[in-house]
Order: sequence, then structure tokens, then C-alpha cells
Amino acid sequence: MKELKAIKVHMGAADCAVDIGDGSERGEYVNQDYMLHKLGRPHRGVSLMYCYYPLDEQFPQRISEACKDMDVSFAWDYPYDDYFTYKGGLEGNTDGEPFTYMRDVRRHGQDVVLTLTVDPNVSDEQLIAIAKDLRPFGRMLIRINHECTGNWFSFTKRASYKELGDFFVKFHRILKEYAPNVKTILCAGGYDPSTGKLEMEEEFLQAYRECDIWSIDKYFALHWGWPYDVAERGGTTHSRSVIKEVYEYTKKTYKRLCEINDGVEKPMVMSELNADGDVTGPYDQADMVKEFCDLLKADKEDKGWFNAFTMYQFRDRGRLGLEIEDPNYPDCGIEQPLMKTYKEIIHDEFYSPKMTSGEEISFPAKLRWGGAEDAEGIEIPLHFDKNPHFCEVYFEDDSNVIMEINGKWFYKSPKAKCIDLMSAFFEKPLEGAADLTLRIFAPPASGENDLSLDDGLMNTYSTIEKMPKIRIRTEPVEL
Repeated sequence: MKELKAIKVHMGAADCAVDIGDGSERGEYVNQDYMLHKLGRPHRGVSLMYCYYPLDEQFPQRISEACKDMDVSFAWDYPYDDYFTYKGGLEGNTDGEPFTYMRDVRRHGQDVVLTLTVDPNVSDEQLIAIAKDLRPFGRMLIRINHECTGNWFSFTKRASYKELGDFFVKFHRILKEYAPNVKTILCAGGYDPSTGKLEMEEEFLQAYRECDIWSIDKYFALHWGWPYDVAERGGTTHSRSVIKEVYEYTKKTYKRLCEINDGVEKPMVMSELNADGDVTGPYDQADMVKEFCDLLKADKEDKGWFNAFTMYQFRDRGRLGLEIEDPNYPDCGIEQPLMKTYKEIIHDEFYSPKMTSGEEISFPAKLRWGGAEDAEGIEIPLHFDKNPHFCEVYFEDDSNVIMEINGKWFYKSPKAKCIDLMSAFFEKPLEGAADLTLRIFAPPASGENDLSLDDGLMNTYSTIEKMPKIRIRTEPVEL
């Protein structure tokens, strides 16, 4: 093999980013190594769903465990929301959840998207403590009291909708002061054709104007009676929509948001997207998700109006996941047809981060990680005479890196020295000689930023001391 060279490369935002939910009231957290192996690429962000009700006597217990003998007939009938509980804040520390998972997400080259339902009666001091908790976690997003125009979450029963809008603004301003690395997502109601306005537009007007990102949640089909009944035709606890109508509804919501924000555009996302297999079955579920994503990609009239969506979710105890949790063994997932369809979607160029090559660089090479939409790494051009039988990369240092070759991504922890890249050729074998590029980026090994640096809120830096050794063989060791 001829001498290898390294070229500077920048990873930027996709035309439409993809995030994924990992754990909720319907499923447990799945580690990022497993998800990366199954999906073949990291996501822009990973959504973690938590609640914070420190004024309640049961907190910080998960409410379904604290009230396990309570007679419940709806998922949100408990005293507070049945999410995992936020263990930080004024009363806690950052040793447990969600911080252990936030570190796992970030060391694998993804941004944290924290969904947090919060008692609107907590003090400013408690909100400031949360903001300080989040400072080391880089360019993360927080979705505060989502679906806030609904009536199912506990926070909607503790304050008026106007008070909820004011609470969002207060929390947003606290974050801007104490954790400017965090962007806020307002997930509220959509466009109402009968009024030409948004649902509860006046109550949340200031929140819409101050938040960083606009969002709605939209399930193309949903069985909200789960797990307390079974969806059957003629039932009243499920629904199914027409994809084109959902698409136009979402776009009208965005356009109205621009109007009430004096024409100033903000990123528009869908923070929970899927079709419920309880309603559609496994085949239509995949078809509906593909139809929506195809509409986004094909929309030439309003190109760029939609910033990202979050697939809800990786593994689910019901039928809202790429996998269904095995009822006999919760750590095992049963892959659904949606998995294959979703993999095809997220590997499409439209949904993939943009790579921009720069000048040749020498070692030691200093890499910058700002986040999944702003990172500087290296790329190494490689030649293959034909499809390989062996393709491995060896490191002599304790670097923490993510790598991509032939469209498939890999993770190397600080303790790993050799990564086998052959699985990049199992689904996409080379049909002859080919020139490929191995790209390497270095997210923070600890999952946290070094706040002692001048730009430590936004960036981390890692050094790769020397060119990694790459072993390529195009036939078995012995014939």
C-alpha cells in the first residue's frame, strides 16, 4: 500500500437532520454501541425523556413504581408523568440519570436532546441548578414541557396555559444566562384552519418568539389507549391520518409561526414522528414513514423549511419502535420492517451530514468537536483493488473516535486499539476496484466538555498523534 495521507474534513448539517428517541415511559434506554451497529450511523441527536417534580413526596422515584398499586386506566393518570426522573438539580447531582446516558450519547458523536417535563411551580433556584447541570454537555437541545397545549401531562393540571407559556419563557431566559450552550425547543399546538391561527396562540406567543426551535409532535397513526386496551376497528382510543394532510398541516403550522414571529424564520422540527403499528400493522407503518420522508425530500417549492425529525423510538414495549421489546427478556429487541426502511431513509444523502474536504494535514493532528453539525476531523483516501476480505484500522493511542467508510460508521473507545471495518462491505460489497475515504472525528471521550477552555462551552479538542495503521487484504490469509 502506498503511503497514506490525511486531509482535513468538516462535518456540517444535513438538508434534514435525523434524531432518535431512546427510552421513555414505553421503553428502556438502549446503549449507543448496539444502536450504532444496528443502524450503521450515528444520529444528529438522541432524545432522552425525563421529568422533574421535586415538590412531590414521591420524587425522585419513578411514579409508576412509587404508585404501583394505584388503579390506572390511562398512561398519564399518575400524580406526575411516568418518565425516568431527573436526578440532578438543586436536590441532586450529575452522577446518575440522565447524565450517564448523556455522556454515552456524546462520546458516540451525537448531541443530546433532553425532553424534560417540569413542575411549573419549582423555584428559579431549582431551574438555575438544572442550567448549571447542563453546561458541560456542549451544543445540546432541551425540549421543555412538550405537547403543552394538550391536557394529559401533569404540568398542564398545575398551571394555566398562559402560566405554562410564561414558565417556558422564564426557563428559557435562565438557560441563556447560565447555559448558553443549550438551545430550547417549544413543542406546542399546530395550525387550526377554523381560526387561521395556532392552537392557544396567544397563551404561548412570547414563548414562540423567544424559543430557539419550533416543534410539533405528530404520529401518523397512534393508539393512545396503550397498554390498557387493544386497538380494534371501530374503537375510540386510536386514530390514523393521511400523510399528505399531515405534511400540509405541518407546513401551515410553520408558516403561521413565521407570521407571528414578524417574518423571522426559526428551525422547524417534528420531535416525535412515527406510525403506531398497533393501528397500521408492521407493513403500513414502514410505508407511512417512508411516504412522509419522501415528501420532505421531494419538496422543491419550500426547500429547507423543515430542519429535523425525531424517530420515536428505537425500542418500544408497544409498536412505536424500530424494535419491539421482547416481553420475555427486556434487553432483547425484535426488529420490525420499519428498521430496514428507516435505515434506507437515514443513509440517503438528503438526511446525512454534509462533508467538506480541505487541505492536507500532518500528524499530530488536532481535531475539533463542536457537535454533530459542526466538527473538524480527518479523511484518509484509500484504494481497494476489489472487495476486501480484511479491512482493519489500528490505533496506538487512547483516542475516542467515530469513523465512516463506505457509508457505515464505527466507534472506537479509548481502550480499543483495533476496529474491524469489514461490516461496511457486507451490505455494500465492492463490485470491482474502488477509491474510498475513511473519515475520522473525535467527540469527547468523557462525554463532557472542558469548561476551563476559552471556548469550552461549545468545543472540545483531541489530538491523534500519528497516522493509524490500516490493514487491507483482498483474499483469505490461506487459499
